[in-house]
Amino acid sequence: MNKEKDNLGSSSLRQKALEVLKEKTTVTISPFLEPETMKLIHELEVHQIELELQNEELLKARTIAQEAIDKYTELFDFAPFCYLTLSSEGEILEINLSGANMLNQVRLHLINSNFGFFVADHSKPEFNLFLENIFTRHTKVYCELTISTHENIQIQVLLSGVMQVGKPQCMVTMVDITKKKMAEEELIKAKEKAEESDRMKSAFLANMSHEIRTPMNGILGFTSLLKKPQLSDDEQQKYISMIEKGGTRMLNIINDLIDMSRIESGQAKVNLLKTLLNTDIDDVYNFFLPEVTGKGMQLNCHTALSEEEAAIFTDREKIIAILTNLIKNAIKYSIIGTIDFGYSLKSSNGINNDKDQQRVLEFFVKDTGIGLSPDKMNIIFERFIQVESGDTRIYKGAGLGLAISKAYVEMLGGKIWVNSELGVGSTFYFTIPYHTDTTTNSTIDLITATPKKNTQIRKLNVLIAEDDESSAMLQKEIIKKYCKKVSHVYSGAEAVEATHKNPHLDMILMDIQMPLMNGYEATKKIRVFNNEVIIIAQTAYALPGDKEKAIEAGCNDYISKPITQTDLIDLMKKYFG
Repeated sequence: MNKEKDNLGSSSLRQKALEVLKEKTTVTISPFLEPETMKLIHELEVHQIELELQNEELLKARTIAQEAIDKYTELFDFAPFCYLTLSSEGEILEINLSGANMLNQVRLHLINSNFGFFVADHSKPEFNLFLENIFTRHTKVYCELTISTHENIQIQVLLSGVMQVGKPQCMVTMVDITKKKMAEEELIKAKEKAEESDRMKSAFLANMSHEIRTPMNGILGFTSLLKKPQLSDDEQQKYISMIEKGGTRMLNIINDLIDMSRIESGQAKVNLLKTLLNTDIDDVYNFFLPEVTGKGMQLNCHTALSEEEAAIFTDREKIIAILTNLIKNAIKYSIIGTIDFGYSLKSSNGINNDKDQQRVLEFFVKDTGIGLSPDKMNIIFERFIQVESGDTRIYKGAGLGLAISKAYVEMLGGKIWVNSELGVGSTFYFTIPYHTDTTTNSTIDLITATPKKNTQIRKLNVLIAEDDESSAMLQKEIIKKYCKKVSHVYSGAEAVEATHKNPHLDMILMDIQMPLMNGYEATKKIRVFNNEVIIIAQTAYALPGDKEKAIEAGCNDYISKPITQTDLIDLMKKYFG
């Protein structure tokens, strides 16, 4: 078959040569030459033309081959992936520019070096198996490896290799999948975080159900017992005390939930004011002293600054909230011993120049309670973490106090941490910046709305605007001995009408959420024709901005529900004492 092709090619080439010879100018040949000689000269001319034609074909073929080589080289070198050829021992026989760039090496330095040098130690067994499978199975093989570049930067790669036909070597493609792997890890983390969040929410709801139903059970139960006839005074007081404790516990849970909601929604703001820190420490001490001594324990407070030095700029409410949460925990988790709390003045770390050091106040709350295991110390500042503490579930609480404290500390520019030993006790620390008033040395006057206890209130004409019957009844019972007349309406529109009819009203207790017309609208309408009556806004929302909104609408003051007898009477003394 090949001979036939060669014969056809020779015949075609001779035919072309004869045609070219015909087109050439005929050379005059001497008539004295023999015919054989003339035939030989003709054959020589044809053969010469055949050689010239063959040379042209060879030149064309060489050009085409070179173009193909150049194209292959360009595709090989500048391909977006790494291409390399390896021996059965892993020696690099050939590698393109993309591969050299991926390994961050000069290509010439990579030739004849072993690819295994770049494979991370933990991936070497997998790479060896990859090579073995290529040369034994003679099929395309894949594997994922970690390789280290020239600058020891580790990247994740996907290798695919196949045996090269007729040669003891394999062709390998290497793709950088580092970003893909990172994206996969991020997705896995996000999934785990979402699952953890769902689990925490479920645990939180279960815990909240327990925390709310338990005091509610006591409130309803003892309320029912109060209806029994012929109860002794001691029994009545005992039942009332239990109802009050249950209500206080429920209110604490609700307040924690509201605080956490404010923090997560970004509504919690820092309000820096002049504060007498030592006075606040004393107030916290006096507040918790009865509860601590009632457990047979000792409470101690410590202050490090004079009254003048302790006059600082900070958010007083948040400082008190943090200390309150930490001391509540200390009381909850301690049975015997002492609880110490207070503060000291410290310098921030990491600054050599003493005069340039930023001073901070470091607060502490130390107890002799059950303590914490090392694994708990890293997670106790997370939300609802108590619901996971199966070994300490006997302790009440929503598990929000420490999360709220951490958020408040960070809002104030400080940090919070704990040192603890299981079975010995815990010490919680937190810091805040130490800011004093540098513009004046005058005494800080703290304005308070709480009047002296012996302040007398004149008899008042009061209107209660409240759509909830029980709330209105409670308010009426609290204030009735200070009033000559108490009226009650159920909506904002009725409050406006009642004020029109009674221009001599002294005070209006204005609920904010009422049907037909809310308390804000009713107050604005009343202020159109009456600027004298004292209007006290009352709401169960108790969120930031509520007081300011009430004042802007025309109210004189604000009180949040649940309304206590002390708070309401103090407000009346403030305006009518």
